[in-house]
Amino acid sequence: MSDIRWLPLEANPEVMNKFLIQLGVPKKYGISDIFSFDAEMLQFVPKPSYALILLFPAKSEFYKVSANKQFLDEKQVKESSVFFMKQTIGNACGTVALIHSVANNLHNICLEPDSPLEKFLKETMELGPHEKAEYLEKNIDIGAAHEASAQEGQTEPPPANEEVSLHFIAFVNSNGKLLELDGRKDGPICHRSTSVETFFEDACEVCKEYMSKDPENLAFTALSFGALNYI
Repeated sequence: MSDIRWLPLEANPEVMNKFLIQLGVPKKYGISDIFSFDAEMLQFVPKPSYALILLFPAKSEFYKVSANKQFLDEKQVKESSVFFMKQTIGNACGTVALIHSVANNLHNICLEPDSPLEKFLKETMELGPHEKAEYLEKNIDIGAAHEASAQEGQTEPPPANEEVSLHFIAFVNSNGKLLELDGRKDGPICHRSTSVETFFEDACEVCKEYMSKDPENLAFTALSFGALNYI
């Protein structure tokens, strides 16, 4: 972890979508709330969903369980064509989760030409996880967009040097594998096989499994990244 610290990003679709637009994601794609994992409520989440983002208490019991799962090594990461980067900036987990969500779905969306994220991905796609993180540390445009977005939430952000107890991770479909991407871990975690048709439901099941390890904790928030049907 570097000495650089950002303000934490709020799990707020409106804030995150403004941020994504600044990065170069077309406004017809973005973040939507997942209010409940009940089957009836999931019908209201815009489809298709390309990634799931989970915000959770970093000291949750499930995090201890997930730490023991098998990581993909560097060779497997290259073979699976997954974009994975480490998180070395304090409080940048929200931005890292969003980058993971977008970068692993470039076959579904086209970023705006010469936008901050398009240029970042073009420069880092072939780099290793730590090198990607170093690029982000030096990226003025993404850092400035994150800073502006972090100050637009409904609650006042804590000081950048304050330890935040919540953490963002992303789930994506990479070549038929449901992967968990967490910049604080050594690599992607493969949970199971999946498909374009079943990814959303499969990822929801993993989130439900994790939340069941800490059922009394109300600090979990789930979000979907994908098409915004109301645009």
